Amino acid sequence: MADLIDDWQRRVDAVWRDRTLDDAARIAAIDALAAELGDTHPVALFERAGVRDTAGAELDAEPLYRAALAAGLDPARRTRAVIQLASTVRNLGRVEEALGMLRDEYAATRGGALADEAAAFYALALASSGDAVQAASVALTALAPHLTLYTRSVTGYAAELRDPRPQ
Repeated sequence: MADLIDDWQRRVDAVWRDRTLDDAARIAAIDALAAELGDTHPVALFERAGVRDTAGAELDAEPLYRAALAAGLDPARRTRAVIQLASTVRNLGRVEEALGMLRDEYAATRGGALADEAAAFYALALASSGDAVQAASVALTALAPHLTLYTRSVTGYAAELRDPRPQ
């Protein structure tokens, strides 16, 4: 079964890499591949959601993301689905809902493989909510470990943004 899914994912990845496809053709290709796994397969639902989201069809993507999450995704895809769903919800104007999802995912992924991705989208949602200072803190905290110099200083300044010292 793992080999079947690996082959299927390689074909899905090839569709995503194919720059000759327009949005409609990419959706059709992903839908055809998703049909191979069935209408309720979590990975198929996730890919169908993602292709619609990328095409700007957020209203069509949202229920597919929710169905994929409810059907049970592996941990990496689950994190990606939460981030992508929250971004979709934010784009649909439901910033507080997106903040809740991303706040939880940001906390859950700290130190994990997709921690920076969760931080980036959490920072975007914070900025959309009007909390630019907290957004900067989250973004700087994620950036600091990647700096070649000043990691400690930037980490400290990010913490100070979150919790300013009394003057």
